[in-house]
Amino acid sequence: MQKTTFKIVKMDCPSEEQMIRMKLDDLINIKSLDFDIPNRLLTVLHTDDHKQIFQRLDDLKFDTSLIDSTSADNETITDNSATERKLLWQVLAINFFFFALEITTGFISNSMGLVADSLDMLADSIVYGLALFAVGGTAIRKKNIAKSAGYFQLLLALFGFVEVIRRFIGLEELPTFQTMIVISILALIGNGLCLYLLQKSKSKEAHMQASMIFTSNDVIVNLGVIVAGGLVYLTNSKYPDLIVGTIVFAIVGQGAYRILKLSK
Repeated sequence: MQKTTFKIVKMDCPSEEQMIRMKLDDLINIKSLDFDIPNRLLTVLHTDDHKQIFQRLDDLKFDTSLIDSTSADNETITDNSATERKLLWQVLAINFFFFALEITTGFISNSMGLVADSLDMLADSIVYGLALFAVGGTAIRKKNIAKSAGYFQLLLALFGFVEVIRRFIGLEELPTFQTMIVISILALIGNGLCLYLLQKSKSKEAHMQASMIFTSNDVIVNLGVIVAGGLVYLTNSKYPDLIVGTIVFAIVGQGAYRILKLSK
């Protein structure tokens, strides 16, 4: 076992870190990666020599140089699969509960914002379920899971735009703003908890990153529906709800693009 440290001058944010992880992900001789972004350092625990690792890093044009490489036979490799699996079950349960709650109250209150948010929650639930199959899997499998999640979210965004257009054209009853606000506040608390749990894990795996992107979008969506509920009350109009619904599905589409980009 070898422990090799590289200086990567242009590694100054998590996006460069993610690119490096993807670049090295299929090298079977790598056992662990330890990133120190403030000091621009990457420490790799691996077998064999470090030449192939250095070549991959150099291909990224991040100004990489070798600091040192020493024997590391006594290093311990930690497997986080069980922790990730437990975390994903937790956020899956939270999201599916709020999907059921929001889609029921969304149709009852005639709120497109709540219906849109519930479908986003459903997407998250499916993604977390798919991610459970990716924990401990190969790099290709993890990227394919993230890709599937991105395409699914893109389909939901397209469905949402069609539904919003239909409601703009048709005659719809005024949404019940009280239900919109109360349910969205509850969903915001649930998504805030999910985001806290995911960020606390500090996982950089592609499927876990996809999960964090989804949940970050959900927090924004919840705030938007709360604002829409207030505007429905102030204007006595269905349009704030529909406008927020449009914005929600634009956010969903943007999240899908980011996830598909991450899975390349």
